[in-house]
Amino acid sequence: MFCKSCHDNNCCMLNGEIAIHFPGLNGLNKPIIWVFPKIKVCLECGSAEFRIPEEQIGELAESNCIAA
Repeated sequence: MFCKSCHDNNCCMLNGEIAIHFPGLNGLNKPIIWVFPKIKVCLECGSAEFRIPEEQIGELAESNCIAA
């Protein structure tokens, strides 16, 4: 596995637990969305990447997430 940031080959796959919070004061009224993805971590530069599962993507879309 190569890192997309530094192109090093020193990456590992880890289990993740991520709580997605919505920004701003309005975000306080929205529930936290929990995801448990596999995370690829580069042990050279610290870059990490993961995919949000389809079910949680639907939850994000239903919550009227504002695009950055």
